Amino acid sequence: MDQRPDAAPGLPDELSRFAFEAAPVGLACVNGSDGRIAAANPALAALLGVAPENLIGRVLGEGGGDPADGETRETVWHRADGSTVRLRLRSGPERQAFRIVSVDALAEAPAFRLDPLREQAHLALASAGLGEWSWSPADGRVVLSDRAAAILGLPAGATPTWAVLREAIARDDLDRLRATVEDAVAKAIPYAVELRYRRASDGQEAWISARGRAIPGPDGALAGMVGIVQDVTAREEARRALHDREQRLRVATTVAALGIFEWHVLADQSLWENERMWEIFGRRPQDGTISMREFFRTVVHPEDKAAFRQAVTAALHSDGVLHATTRIRRRGSAGADTVWRTIEMAGRFERDGPAGLPSRLIGVVADITDRRLAEERQSLLIRELHHRVKNTLATVQAIVGSTARTASSIDSFYEAFVGRIMSLAHTHSVLTEDVWQTASLRNLLENELRPYADGAMLPGTGGRVELDGPAVDLPSEIAVPIGMAIHELTTNAAKYGALSNRAGRVRIRWSVEPGTDRPRLRFQWQESGGPAVAPPTRQGFGSRLLQRVLTTQVQAEVATDYAPGGFALTMLAPLPARNAALNPLAAL
Repeated sequence: MDQRPDAAPGLPDELSRFAFEAAPVGLACVNGSDGRIAAANPALAALLGVAPENLIGRVLGEGGGDPADGETRETVWHRADGSTVRLRLRSGPERQAFRIVSVDALAEAPAFRLDPLREQAHLALASAGLGEWSWSPADGRVVLSDRAAAILGLPAGATPTWAVLREAIARDDLDRLRATVEDAVAKAIPYAVELRYRRASDGQEAWISARGRAIPGPDGALAGMVGIVQDVTAREEARRALHDREQRLRVATTVAALGIFEWHVLADQSLWENERMWEIFGRRPQDGTISMREFFRTVVHPEDKAAFRQAVTAALHSDGVLHATTRIRRRGSAGADTVWRTIEMAGRFERDGPAGLPSRLIGVVADITDRRLAEERQSLLIRELHHRVKNTLATVQAIVGSTARTASSIDSFYEAFVGRIMSLAHTHSVLTEDVWQTASLRNLLENELRPYADGAMLPGTGGRVELDGPAVDLPSEIAVPIGMAIHELTTNAAKYGALSNRAGRVRIRWSVEPGTDRPRLRFQWQESGGPAVAPPTRQGFGSRLLQRVLTTQVQAEVATDYAPGGFALTMLAPLPARNAALNPLAAL
């Protein structure tokens, strides 16, 4: 027998070899013991898409082995170009341990051989956008339905190997897929996984949902896998877009310090969506949320219940939009007393249908306590400003009239008028710079008396001016008239009293005494060493200011003494209580 590589073993003569080579049908000379191809004619090579010499040593189709003598068997052959052909094999008698097998194609093999009972299910899967696949460990190829091939960006009928498909899967997802499949195979359960896959057709990354299950063989070993694939890119993009919107909403509400909630009407249950809700109500997650019944009974301020209930009723009977402001009871920090906070709530009621009952309220809550305090303080400051401007204009008017009546010349009028206006302006400047809208009594005195002092104005130093008293902050309503009084006392002392010569001295003492309803300021002005003093023959502006303004605006008790040794004044004035609303730091 000719054993050349291109010869056909088992063929006895040249004529037989010629007939084998020239046959219009595919013929293979196979080894009878293991079914491997020993020789193949050109027709078979063309049918299988493989050069004849490359078929040597291979088996025909899946399953291995050629049919027995006279038998017919069908199998599937995967071409190198990725297409699949279904073959019918007919075996001749065995001669010299070889037999001739004729091979013809039945049809281009579909990805799945569907019996009529599965045809409807197959069409339903395709209509739902699902593609079918199967994998055989024998050759590592994945058989795809037309729909599955389209999803993966492959031509219809393609049967890529798993190694090829694996390269198109994202690295992170591939590790997760491998772990999921191994666990499912070990437990003999189906698996499902979503992964990123780069399609070969356009290079675009898609999200693929793959489901499958292992097929065990007769011996229990893995015989293959079957499953379905689906393109879920649109769903994943929608999910990611929704996630991004939710993140933006959470960032916005966090920056705006808004709490997000849902209230389910029929069940009377609340869901708090972010941490800000717990902060606003002073609760912890382990405490649980608050039902609307509990909210009305124990949280809302008793004076605000009617207005809040009316706002909810109005929303239910109109367009479902709720806007309400109320005070709520909030527990303080550990050991602290309960505090009242003001909240603003906005939301919309959702209904089961156009004419259905409200099913839930979705909304946001803001703690506006600090804003309300700031608004109240601003309003109070505006009223204070109006009052102060009104009083100031009245004071200026009095200064102009009285200065004009007592001045002997234009120069004296100008000197007295400017001095009094500057003193008034300084007092207002001190009040404006202080957050409490107060003025220090010591600062007012030092500002007026500094030009006449010969050193530190401290008690016991022997200077011309001594200031002796505790720190006292004068509220705005009495700071202006007392500041004007200090200016007049200083001006009179400089013109006619102790500060008009080098030997005179002025000693000012003050203290705060308890009163029946509020503390009182005791203020004493004592001059000495100046010219001899005599009671005035007429009452000037300074005298009228000391008597009338201090008595009327400050409700002070004023006593003056024109003793020859030096002028003295004693004032006993009640101190108004500080208004906490005027302090912008009060809420901190």
